[in-house]
Amino acid sequence: MPTPNGSVSSAVPAAALPGAVPSDAARPGGLKAVDKETTAGVLFGIGAYGLWGLLPLYFFVLQPASAVEIVANRVVWSLLFCVLLITVTRTWRVLGAAFRNRSVLLTLAIAAGLIAVNWLTYTYGVTTGQAVEASLGYFINPLVSVLLGVFVLKETLRPLQWAAVGIGFIAVIVLTFSYGKLPWIALTLAVSFGLYGFVKKRVGPRVDAITSLTVETIVLAPLAAATMIFLAVSGSASLASNGAGHFWLLVSSGVITAVPLLFFGASARRLPMTTIGLLQYFAPVLQFVVALAVFQEAMTLDRWIGFGVVWLALLVLTVDMLAVARKNSVAKRQSLREARTNT
Repeated sequence: MPTPNGSVSSAVPAAALPGAVPSDAARPGGLKAVDKETTAGVLFGIGAYGLWGLLPLYFFVLQPASAVEIVANRVVWSLLFCVLLITVTRTWRVLGAAFRNRSVLLTLAIAAGLIAVNWLTYTYGVTTGQAVEASLGYFINPLVSVLLGVFVLKETLRPLQWAAVGIGFIAVIVLTFSYGKLPWIALTLAVSFGLYGFVKKRVGPRVDAITSLTVETIVLAPLAAATMIFLAVSGSASLASNGAGHFWLLVSSGVITAVPLLFFGASARRLPMTTIGLLQYFAPVLQFVVALAVFQEAMTLDRWIGFGVVWLALLVLTVDMLAVARKNSVAKRQSLREARTNT
């Protein structure tokens, strides 16, 4: 689910590029090391997006737990798992520094609210037989990110980006007619996660993935714990009333939440943004396949048309992204050649 940890640097060192000054990294052994790092980055990325893509199966086996109970448990048990990670990695000082920095704390508190909305909406969609629409939210998320760049960062869109946004708008209209209503689950997921990624990028490299997730869960934990207590007192909780297997499945939500995030962090450190951008489609594709093949959700002809228009928009956006990445790579190699010539 999209890439909430900020900027990503290229895994290829400058010395490995054509025209650069030779170094140990540019020798055969160094190239092998770079290849191994890239391979590891791809595997970590597939692991992260694969786990996010298969998340609907996890929610399915948690029945009869409601979306609210699942999210509340997810927050509480994630916090316990994060505390364990903070202890093992001995980063309590880093966590303390994050809380002392008002700018970081306020930004992560806003991020916590956004991800809570995202989790609750997604879980509701999956548990109420609307996993197809939930996957749509993550398909259109890149388009929302582009629009955020225009309206929030005042960026100027390139022609292909405008085309992708226009096609995406047409897709929403088609799907609105198909569903007989605005696809609010998909739009809420796309907007909430797009804003979440934008807010997290404002924090940037000041906070690592573990610290960030810990702060967010600490912010949400009081409300989540109160929700669990309310559900238990009202007799609506399933945590302790459906056997040991169900209990441990809910408790494991902490691990299931944190592990993909850690995988993503490991991938982001090794891969360029372009590769991460391509890997992100892996999650909604899996979600879509699970919704059709496992949950047997219906897809009418007009919905296929709507999804097809969305995929066309993503194709246009991807072509633009690859073209810009190639242009930047050529420019970087040229500047390295010029620097070498001048020296």
